[in-house]
Amino acid sequence: MRVIRNIEFDLQRFRSRVVVVSGFILVAFLLLVLRLFYLQVIRYEDLNEQAENNRTAIVPIVPNRGVIMDRNGIVLATNYSAYTLEITPSKVVAPLEEVIEQLAGVIDIQSRDKRRFKKLMTESKSFESVPIRTRLSDEEVARFAAQRFRFPGVEIRARLFRNYPYNELASHVIGYIGRINTAEKAKIEESEDAGNYRGTDYIGKLGVEQSYEVQLHGTTGVQEMETSAGGRAVRRLNSSQAVPGNSVVLSIDIKLQKLVEDLYGKRRGALVALDPKTGEILAFVSKPTFDPNLFVDGIDFENWQALNESIDKPLLNRALRGTYPPGSTYKPFMALAALQTGKRSEKTLIPDPGFFMFGNHRFRDDKEGGHGMVDMYKSIVESCDTYYYTLARDMGVDLMYEQMKPLGFGQITGIDILGESRGVLPSTEWKRTTYKRADQQRWYSGETISLGIGQGYNSFTMLQIAHAMGTVANNGLKMKPHLVREVLDVETKTATPVAKEPVGQLPLSPENLDVIKRGMIGVNIEGTSATSFVGAPYVSAGKTGTAQVYTVKQNEKYNAANIDERMRDHALFVAFAPADDPKVALAMVVENAGFGAQNAAPIARRVFDFVLTGQYPSQEDIEAVQKGQATRPIGKSRPVASVPWPPKNLDSSEQEAAADAKASAKADAKADAKIDAKAEAKNRR
Repeated sequence: MRVIRNIEFDLQRFRSRVVVVSGFILVAFLLLVLRLFYLQVIRYEDLNEQAENNRTAIVPIVPNRGVIMDRNGIVLATNYSAYTLEITPSKVVAPLEEVIEQLAGVIDIQSRDKRRFKKLMTESKSFESVPIRTRLSDEEVARFAAQRFRFPGVEIRARLFRNYPYNELASHVIGYIGRINTAEKAKIEESEDAGNYRGTDYIGKLGVEQSYEVQLHGTTGVQEMETSAGGRAVRRLNSSQAVPGNSVVLSIDIKLQKLVEDLYGKRRGALVALDPKTGEILAFVSKPTFDPNLFVDGIDFENWQALNESIDKPLLNRALRGTYPPGSTYKPFMALAALQTGKRSEKTLIPDPGFFMFGNHRFRDDKEGGHGMVDMYKSIVESCDTYYYTLARDMGVDLMYEQMKPLGFGQITGIDILGESRGVLPSTEWKRTTYKRADQQRWYSGETISLGIGQGYNSFTMLQIAHAMGTVANNGLKMKPHLVREVLDVETKTATPVAKEPVGQLPLSPENLDVIKRGMIGVNIEGTSATSFVGAPYVSAGKTGTAQVYTVKQNEKYNAANIDERMRDHALFVAFAPADDPKVALAMVVENAGFGAQNAAPIARRVFDFVLTGQYPSQEDIEAVQKGQATRPIGKSRPVASVPWPPKNLDSSEQEAAADAKASAKADAKADAKIDAKAEAKNRR
């Protein structure tokens, strides 16, 4: 049967198909045009940037960290370049442990290196390189270079390392740098300065390194490199150089700092010496110290454990954070408050039978039998406790608080390093807000009495006490204490001094200040610290103190020989000199050392000799002071300028001089012993 085709129908169907296909092609073409428009016009800038990034790489140039110097230009923190062996975990193809073991066959890798590497791994991301060995020798670099093909993801890098050339000296002032941890990294990324820390692995962690991080860090530079498809650098397209960090000049004299640290020896304690007219700190000592170089590469477990668990707490900045009862060093400030409030006059006489009765409690005086009739001058020179027991009762805790707060007791001084403790200046309000139970919140009258002699709840830092002493020496003009003298711009060579404007003028009567100063001068001439200042070519003012660590029962007598060493009294001393035109004021404590006259005042004498006369004690004298066996200087002092720097061991000529000094020291010691015997009864105040 023959089929007849409908040509018209077939043509119509063909045309329909052509239209459909043409429409599809047109739509597809329009979509391509729209996509092209979207990519070439709307997203041009974004895609162009991505393409440029694929072609180029931005490499940060880490700036040299600024140096830290003392007031005389001696460099205390600097940088040096060294090679490090680093692993990028995300690029390692074999198990990490195997890679490290294989590396140990090429480069010496100790167990402590592995432990530090694991610790740093926890603080880093997988695509970041982590050092496993630092400070490689040239031989080690060459050995690894020959074997590099075996270790994908492992490379040698040249890095700058921080160096503290004098190790433990002034470590609490200088601080240290360490690797940026996760918390610090998050804080940096949220800040406006995030771009300046690209490629930076280290940041200041303590002391001046931390507080002056902005000035020391510098400005990060960049290199824009053209790269191949494989990521290899082809050529440099553009670059901006890194700007090194500025130099920070401290106000401390590192020779004086070392002298004081040497005088403390192995004893614990703190000393702050400052210029009362400017607030510049000349020495800021906390003993024991630590070596900041241990932290630069990431401290290993053994060293960290030794520092962190030591009973001596070497990581504690005692000058900044340690708080102590001021003991009898508080008495001149109490006397000044008494004059200012009218609670006492200079001539007011107080009978001292050797004790003070408050209710049924007997508050003992330091001198058995008492001091007799005591006026204000005698109360300071002989350190009469009974005088200040009665004064505390008459003033009351809140009036004492009102008078002591402006001097800076229990207040933040605002020194230019972080971590300062506030201490405790008690008041009824303080007790209400500090304790939870109602019976603890109540202030009892008996608690007021011991405040007068610097005991009880009183607890201050040496920085606060030195600041208060400087304010009194400066006739009530308060200066903000600071450790940094100026910042030097490395490019312009200009120096920006730290502001020395007064914080304020306290309304202290000049006549009242003169009374206190005369009393403190008497302490160093005929009082408890007189033997330390025999022969001094200047007039100084001071006050010894002995602060109880624990309370002796009423029926007991204090006997250091029968008490655990760490429970013995602290030795304190405050002073300024010259008395008529003060250039240095200080406060210090020697922990658990006993009498302030025997163990604290001798150190202050050497500080004054250094600052005012340019004299450095003999080695014989330093060793005697370390043992608490010298009050006034013994042996032959040396000009400060003649003391060798960097520090070194005694040479033969100095050893001979020390031997000669030893002979003359015996004669001096005999003379001192006679004077000390008379003053022994006064010493414990």
